[in-house]
Amino acid sequence: MTYRWIMLPSFFWLACSGVPGDEPKTLSDESRYQLMREKMVSSQIERRGVKDPRVLRALRSLPRHAFVPKHLAEQAYDDNALPIGQEQTISQPFVVAIMTESLDLKPTDKVLEIGTGSGYQAAVLAELVDRVYTIEIVETLARQAKSRLRKIGYENITLRTGDGYGGWLDESPFDAIIVTAAPDHIPQALVAQLKIGGKMVIPVGDFDQQLLLLTKQADGSAKEKRIIPVRFVPMTGKALDR
Repeated sequence: MTYRWIMLPSFFWLACSGVPGDEPKTLSDESRYQLMREKMVSSQIERRGVKDPRVLRALRSLPRHAFVPKHLAEQAYDDNALPIGQEQTISQPFVVAIMTESLDLKPTDKVLEIGTGSGYQAAVLAELVDRVYTIEIVETLARQAKSRLRKIGYENITLRTGDGYGGWLDESPFDAIIVTAAPDHIPQALVAQLKIGGKMVIPVGDFDQQLLLLTKQADGSAKEKRIIPVRFVPMTGKALDR
């Protein structure tokens, strides 16, 4: 699979810039953002134990600043979540990294994402797998993310506006599912749409949330592993009906 985000000017500049300290006094915006991404990955992500080289490569290449409101672009590589409007957020870079790494993705995989948000997590996934299906319940965010991802050039992401609680039955089963909003329970419809041996990473809980990794067993049940405490926006829609 080829990488679609074209960053050749920045990478070419970095490759040809010589030893550290040779950088020109005034960097272009893209070169500066590239250096910020390098620092983000080394100080926030690798330092905390994320090791998958494909995940690290995707995070180094993707322009996170293009997925946040323009007035927050300078904060895009900071170690925290940022608001993207409609009371939603783009997740902390480390959380994106550890959720992605936990799925142990293969280039041939088909992945479902619940909660598109800005589209950043979908773009990370699209760098790693064959197909990404993503659902966003907030129409404004879905429209913005679709436009953004199309402009960048992703052809392996299919985005739908709707309630992701019930998954995407017509495209199931999935090799992996990632959920970026927190229900207070595990949606069984999502477990049912995993392949046997497939993995789902999901934050669960109200105030005290845990990021869980679920692996589907041959009998249809899910083996559960706790990863880290997290704080996500709550899942809305049918998730609130229980």
